[in-house]
Amino acid sequence: MRTENLPTPKVALAIAAHPDDVEFQCGATFAKWAADGCVIHHLICTDGSKGTWDANADTDALVLRRQLEQRAAADRLGSTGDVRYLGQVDGELTNNLSLVSHIARHIRELQPEVVFGHDPWMRWRLHPDHRNAGFLVTDGVVAARDPHFFPEHGIAHHRPQHLLLFETEEPNHAEDVTGFADAKVSALEAHESQFETTMDITDLGSLDQRNAFHAKITAELVASGGTVDMAQAELFRRIDP
Repeated sequence: MRTENLPTPKVALAIAAHPDDVEFQCGATFAKWAADGCVIHHLICTDGSKGTWDANADTDALVLRRQLEQRAAADRLGSTGDVRYLGQVDGELTNNLSLVSHIARHIRELQPEVVFGHDPWMRWRLHPDHRNAGFLVTDGVVAARDPHFFPEHGIAHHRPQHLLLFETEEPNHAEDVTGFADAKVSALEAHESQFETTMDITDLGSLDQRNAFHAKITAELVASGGTVDMAQAELFRRIDP
């Protein structure tokens, strides 16, 4: 059964593999909710250090740059919440008990009503960080909600009301994001280090390339909306844990 448009939560948390994943996958939903008073939090699992095609890049500098870009992107979505980092090496994220504990701790501390994450069951997924980040989220939600997981946290357990998985092949929930495409694109454009690798913007001064990227993102929202009788939508697999 398909559902639509959750009531705006007081607090939402997106847990993603890399800086910019949140903006690509649920940026318009976050912009919509932030405009309605939701406190938006980001938790980024890896440092983004492999996010360049420049073989001679200073990757330490890239890590710092991507942190600044992620904060700027969150601000452009209207976020008033935290941007947190697990600091794992890009491309080397694993699903292990220590990181599940970290995820659960952040969920317990931030107390989101809605958690977003990668769908780890997407078939033929190539990037291991996305797959492992997805399992860390699902495992972390289970651990956060039950009091006998990681009692050493010294924090009360917390059960989110909803888990929304993005990059899913079988969506069953739609958020109407009509009117929030510009906010999503603006947030993505804060990730300037990723223009070449993920946005096909090779010339920072090219208005044509920027307009093409804007049109592409808008077209994706329109296409998703067309499957659910909305002008523009973002689609998720909803799990009520």
